[in-house]
Amino acid sequence: MKFNELKINNKLLASLSEMGFEEPTPIQQQAIPLALEGNDLIGQAQTGTGKTAAFGIPMLNKLDNNLDGIQGLVVAPTRELAIQVQDELFRLGKGQRARVYVVYGGAPIGQQIERIKRNKPQIIVGTPGRILDLIRRGVLRLSELQTLVLDEADEMLNMGFYEDVFEIIENTPSTRQTMLFSATMPPAIRQLSNKILKDPKHVKIEAKEMTADLIDQYFVKCRDDEKFDILTRLIDVQAPTQAIIFCRTKKRVDEVGRGLNLRGYNTELIHGDITQQKRTSVINQFRQNQIEILVATDVAARGLDISGVTHVYNYDIPQDPESYVHRIGRTGRAGNEGMSTTFVTNNEMPYLRTIETLIRKQMTPLRPPTDQEAKQGQVQQIVDQLNEKIDNHQADDLMNVAKQMLEHYDATELVAALLSEVIVTNNDVAVTISPQKPLPNADRKENKRRSASNSSSQRSRNNRSGDGGGGNRNYNSRSKNQSNKSAKAGKGSNPRQSNTKTKNFKVRQKGRG
Repeated sequence: MKFNELKINNKLLASLSEMGFEEPTPIQQQAIPLALEGNDLIGQAQTGTGKTAAFGIPMLNKLDNNLDGIQGLVVAPTRELAIQVQDELFRLGKGQRARVYVVYGGAPIGQQIERIKRNKPQIIVGTPGRILDLIRRGVLRLSELQTLVLDEADEMLNMGFYEDVFEIIENTPSTRQTMLFSATMPPAIRQLSNKILKDPKHVKIEAKEMTADLIDQYFVKCRDDEKFDILTRLIDVQAPTQAIIFCRTKKRVDEVGRGLNLRGYNTELIHGDITQQKRTSVINQFRQNQIEILVATDVAARGLDISGVTHVYNYDIPQDPESYVHRIGRTGRAGNEGMSTTFVTNNEMPYLRTIETLIRKQMTPLRPPTDQEAKQGQVQQIVDQLNEKIDNHQADDLMNVAKQMLEHYDATELVAALLSEVIVTNNDVAVTISPQKPLPNADRKENKRRSASNSSSQRSRNNRSGDGGGGNRNYNSRSKNQSNKSAKAGKGSNPRQSNTKTKNFKVRQKGRG
């Protein structure tokens, strides 16, 4: 399913496209159609599954610009979450110029009152205490409210907001549509839903556990502007037989794919704007090992049946943790081992920990290789290719040329000159990747607040530093099936087209089998 198959307006579709979202997540697929029909809704799903868009899209879709009052109200348990929800709703509503404003305690209430009166927001997002204060002061008038959302309702009740939430609800019209989202459904939430919802539809997304014993999973903590150079160095050192690189947006796919081709990598790309004919052609070439690296959006992660992928690189960490499962599921197939590496910025670390909770496995921090290590990786790939060509007598027709060159040049200088012609230093070709806004809800404080209510074992996982410091695996950690493979014959002279690497170069002597 694509977003354009849902009954939402073109301005919303344009905003979703600009944000790089093509396919709804499972909670969005089930919740949005029901909400668009006007049903009250209970949505039960883990944090990070795309719940904000699940209620935000229906809310924005029915905004009436002829009304001056507040049409949507989202109640969230914490200031951090309220700010993040407001930010995503603002981006979703950008095309229709939706007026979204956030209110929370700890900030001057006078400024918030002034902005509400001046800007006349259509949607208010806020914490229970501040929303209730503004209602009591007569600043928030909810007579025209169409949609009420209680986000992370179980957390609000855990934090003692039951009476505030109920008083807020009593100040809303009975004609409103109400959506309640909660990761769990304890008795207090069921009691609240019975009181405030009318014949609600229930959407529940079960957390899918993943058994990934055959997939070595790593992460690299870095700045967004460091990702591309680190990626190319990793490819040089790890020498994947075939790899898929996942990016969050179509623009990112275009830029990363173009950059890799400029630096000499055998790369193609697929995303929603690529014609079906072209996508089919690219996938077929990838299956036939004619393409080594595929750069893609999550469109390629679902339903893509490719068995030869040895490495998956998450250039952008996915917003939906289950998308991560689909992404890395492209490797480690048919009993083969594989490797995944996820690039994560500092403020996206809570997403990494959410993924770890889902897969019940901690990822290993990976130290990025240096330029020198990347160059060593390229040299080893050349050596492997030379061994392969010698074994298969693929260079026999050049023997006479080689003899003539050796008569005029020192052998060591000749080999060094030839290596300098084929080895590419990452920084030799400048590549610019446009910066991208961080994911919403990726807030360290919010993650710590959530962890406080988890079990002690979960807390120990969430408090892991994850800073790439002690315990980092070296750059050459890779799936075991890569260790003893030789380069494929007939791949040409590109040193990046081998699938073997070792740090100490292994050159066979004459006469050896």
